[in-house]
Amino acid sequence: MPSAREALLSAALSALADQPWSAVRMVDVAAAGGVSRQTLYNEFGSKDGLARALVRREADRYLHGVERLLRERADAADRLVAVAEWTVGEARARPLLRALLTGCWGEWLPAPRPARAGATPSGIPAQRRADAGPPATTELVALVRDRSAAALDPTRKDHGRPEHGRTEHGHGGHAGPAGHSRFAAYGRTELLYRCELAMRLALAHLVAPGAEPVGPLVRTAVTASPSALLSAPSPRAGAR
Repeated sequence: MPSAREALLSAALSALADQPWSAVRMVDVAAAGGVSRQTLYNEFGSKDGLARALVRREADRYLHGVERLLRERADAADRLVAVAEWTVGEARARPLLRALLTGCWGEWLPAPRPARAGATPSGIPAQRRADAGPPATTELVALVRDRSAAALDPTRKDHGRPEHGRTEHGHGGHAGPAGHSRFAAYGRTELLYRCELAMRLALAHLVAPGAEPVGPLVRTAVTASPSALLSAPSPRAGAR
């Protein structure tokens, strides 16, 4: 059963499906979440606090999804392709995630303002974290890059798996030495570059979809020889 906080965040997200954030009323969110308006304010502090919490949850859910995908496949390229394809699909279906990944918020969505300087920190740990602000687009790209590189690093004994080789569901992961052979010759810098390249291609495809699906583009890029990568156009401009 979801907590009151989760119920309120889900109620706020549902309200956004029918009206812009400026029209969402705290009293309606409280009613949909089954609590009093005072309880809502006690939890989030203000409507801006609710917006920050909503965006923070969206970022966390996305990163958890990335980590799940990185555990599900053995081949390194397959994992980067899966993350890129999932990123594009999820961002198209989730407007808040798309805004986080592209930096394009628009008038419909909450573009949460930072917590007021000097304001008393919330007594709720989850809200203090939300009030610190969501990750910027560049930070989110870096977080996915670093998680991907950690999961694919062939020098890691656990090959990116959770402790004792078990996933969050209690089953053994599929990662193993054979799955990393493609990237075994890469140093840390090269591995980070290819992981970021996969993410940048996904964002470029999200902003300006091409005729070719994102999966084959990412697979070609992350498995290309270093000399081929040097001559390839940068995807950064399309992902801004």
